[in-house]
Amino acid sequence: MSNPMLQLLVLAAIAVFLILRLRGVLGSRDGFEPPRVPDEQEPARRFDVIEGSAEPEDNDINDHAEPGSANATALLAMKQVEPDFAIGPFLTGAKAAYEMILMAFERGNLDEVRSFLAPPVEQALDGVIADRKNRGLTTEAQFLGTRETALAAAEFNPATRQAEISVRFVGEMIVATRDPDGNVVDGDPKSARKQRDTWTFARQMGSNDPNWQLVATA
Repeated sequence: MSNPMLQLLVLAAIAVFLILRLRGVLGSRDGFEPPRVPDEQEPARRFDVIEGSAEPEDNDINDHAEPGSANATALLAMKQVEPDFAIGPFLTGAKAAYEMILMAFERGNLDEVRSFLAPPVEQALDGVIADRKNRGLTTEAQFLGTRETALAAAEFNPATRQAEISVRFVGEMIVATRDPDGNVVDGDPKSARKQRDTWTFARQMGSNDPNWQLVATA
């Protein structure tokens, strides 16, 4: 074999050896691979610190009281003592109690609603009813509906767990009071009138008795 031919074979063998070594070190590429971005150009990875998320807003409270207000703070304290308490259902119950108590008073018989009345309120209403009877007055009343039921104020005493919630009502009713001769001395038996009241209900949160009592009227 000629010398030039021998040299060519040696060079070819070296070339094959180098190619195999490079493939072993770098690996092979199949198909398209995007070029690697140099390290100094790679965007820095962000590892944001995940802090404890804030407590979700309590829409049950925020729908009826300004967030952060004294009323909202008092309502939140009530819920912390009694988690099942909700202002929405409370106002629904207060609305029903308003109609029941108001009509019982106008008709002159509180027997069905006495459990909802605090003693001072019960005594005051009984006094008015007794005075009407002594004067021979009778009252005709027809409740047409409650046009507004809204939270007016809320207070909570953590030491005693006593809660007070004042509710503003606007009712519509027909009321007429007659004297012993049947003459109308107050109201109108044919015309509706608006009845505006603010009633305060109280209860010890966390107690076994679920009933709220009417403790003040205005």
